[in-house]
Amino acid sequence: MLSAESAAIVRATLPVIGASLDAITTRFYETMFSERPELLDGLFNRGNQANGEQRRALAGSIASFATMLLERPDERPDHLLARIAHKHTAVGVTDDQYVIVHKYLFGAIAEVLGEAVTPEVAAAWDEVYWLMAGALIAMESRIYAEAGARDGETWRRWRVVARQEETRDVASFLLRPADGGPLPPARPGQYVSVRVRMPDGVHQLRQYTLSSVGGLRRITVKRVAGDPAGEVSSLLHESVRPGDELTLSAPFGEVTLDDGDAPLVLASAGIGCTPMVAMLDHLAAGGARRRVLMLHADRSPDEHALREDMSRLADERVFWYEQDAAAPDRAGRMDLDGIEIPAGAVAYLCGPVPFMRDVRARLLRAGVAARDVHYEVFGPDLWLGSD
Repeated sequence: MLSAESAAIVRATLPVIGASLDAITTRFYETMFSERPELLDGLFNRGNQANGEQRRALAGSIASFATMLLERPDERPDHLLARIAHKHTAVGVTDDQYVIVHKYLFGAIAEVLGEAVTPEVAAAWDEVYWLMAGALIAMESRIYAEAGARDGETWRRWRVVARQEETRDVASFLLRPADGGPLPPARPGQYVSVRVRMPDGVHQLRQYTLSSVGGLRRITVKRVAGDPAGEVSSLLHESVRPGDELTLSAPFGEVTLDDGDAPLVLASAGIGCTPMVAMLDHLAAGGARRRVLMLHADRSPDEHALREDMSRLADERVFWYEQDAAAPDRAGRMDLDGIEIPAGAVAYLCGPVPFMRDVRARLLRAGVAARDVHYEVFGPDLWLGSD
């Protein structure tokens, strides 16, 4: 809980801090990477640095956490923190790195806001930072323990058993542990980090959802255009073949299939189909009898990755295509008009944020409870803190 004195200062300064967060986080990353370039080797995604997504996600998480402390002072926003904690554990964040971030973040605040940052203001926001950091450190410690990891080390070598070309720009890689040991536990909806050494010698990480969590593990990778955003996916597409080995983290992610018997609505767009296929595969393997409605939107049938898996595993399904749609599929973007949403349904969404915002609003109008709509964002969560 934020102290009363600090809460008053944070409430008064939040509009100014919030309006300056983009400038603050820009200065923060510039200074930190200038003085600590080793953090870009195997920890931070330089693609997200280049396009600004990481900066915007950090700003959004700070503002959301501070706002929640003020609006609900007796509650800790675990739903907000859990998503961040899983992202952190997937890349191996350690406790000491919060001290590094604190140093450069508060240095950036002082540089951007100047004399407006009085000792009292600095102390109040310092309290916000360490409340958030302390909660994350505790969560991450539990997540690491559950994954059997120590000091953020969850990495393991995996051998590529098979490769499947799903579409022109999407390939699946079937994997087994190179050491012959047992598979780590995984739940449908979770993702792994893949760590690769780039041609310039720098290690980069990218997260890929497990599109199958059965006897072997499968990741399905869409080639992203351009460097540095697409450097890892391009390397995987161009160079990884059966028999090669990859370095993967343990599975992480809090948006996983629940074990209840409520009806399910799985709604995805593009490569957002990957967690949905893992959920469908898990349900089929376990002989689940719960009703499942699969909704998917894509550019065209030819660009719909894992289409055959979805068609085979989902008895109730509706596909939308912007191009080349043929009955029974629908033309255009996803529109739930005429779609019967099961009463009491639990929904899972994955795809671009604007798509998920639209589908979520439609599901709420159809009677799905807000608490029962779950979503997964690929990359930094720019929807963080939304109701």
